[in-house]
Amino acid sequence: MSDAVSSPFDDIRRLITTMPGPDEAAVEAVRQRDRQLTKPAGSLGRLERIAEWLAAWQAKPNPSVDRPLVCVFAASHGVTAKGVSAFPSEVNRQMLENFAAGGAAINQICAAYGLGFKVFDLAIDMPTGDITEADAMDEKACVATMAFGMEAIAGGTDLLAVGEMGIGNTTVAAAIYTALYGGPAEHWVGRGTGVDDEGLRRKVAAVEAAIAHHGENLKDPLDVLRRLGGREIAAMAGAILAARLQRIPVILDGYVATSAAAILHAVHPSTIDHCIAGHLSAEGAHQDVLTRLGKVPLLALGMRLGEGSGAALAAGLVKAAAAVHRDMATFGQAGVSERLS
Repeated sequence: MSDAVSSPFDDIRRLITTMPGPDEAAVEAVRQRDRQLTKPAGSLGRLERIAEWLAAWQAKPNPSVDRPLVCVFAASHGVTAKGVSAFPSEVNRQMLENFAAGGAAINQICAAYGLGFKVFDLAIDMPTGDITEADAMDEKACVATMAFGMEAIAGGTDLLAVGEMGIGNTTVAAAIYTALYGGPAEHWVGRGTGVDDEGLRRKVAAVEAAIAHHGENLKDPLDVLRRLGGREIAAMAGAILAARLQRIPVILDGYVATSAAAILHAVHPSTIDHCIAGHLSAEGAHQDVLTRLGKVPLLALGMRLGEGSGAALAAGLVKAAAAVHRDMATFGQAGVSERLS
């Protein structure tokens, strides 16, 4: 009997089985130092947990954030032909030029917090297939795009924030969530860039049509990615996997970026243990998704911009957590009396 025919996705599944886990010894070292710092135990709340998270996934007893990086992946979507966005598709190219010129919100946030910034053009002038009537990508193209995302962090970083840009991609993300979690499309579809009521109805109709078209072919999460996803979502999934293999903690951005993590989580829940949610998007179903993924966002600012903006803001908090843990004096160094037992 011949062996079953392998598929490109088999390589992704094998890769997931080789991922390193958290370094518990590094976490314990952080906890021991924390007990000696000049503050009441637990008084810095989640900042203390962030330092432990960094240590766990950097495998460093003294975690640091010296080379933080925001990666934004840009792509275009065939489903925009169904009138699902308030903006035309040419905005994709125009925004890439705006990023390059330093004129976007993400440019200012990265400058303010000392974050590296890279943007990747994923064949932005070639939309993926219209998911209401075709596959977004074939399996080979999807895996190749994931591999591209894996290479995006080749220059090195110790904290990765992932974001995206692509007109129509909140519709694509909503379709992914509908396929993964079920329920009516209305629950997962939001206003994205600000569509009116008629635009919202078109978005819901597009998601319903996509789910109906692909039907029984949406049982495997990686098939959900290639049939319904965009290149930016596949690339973010690849970057998240590469970061895990290289022991780089990851900050997720909003509704669309989280869909890449949701795909990986559906393959195996532990795949995104090294990820933290940067913020809660104003896109209504984002909280539902984060709850399903077991993630509590660091920020909730009513943002829905994308382009890594919420993750970049959260990176400022992560940098602060690392600096506080590293540079605070201990009771002994400062000559401060410790709490009476």
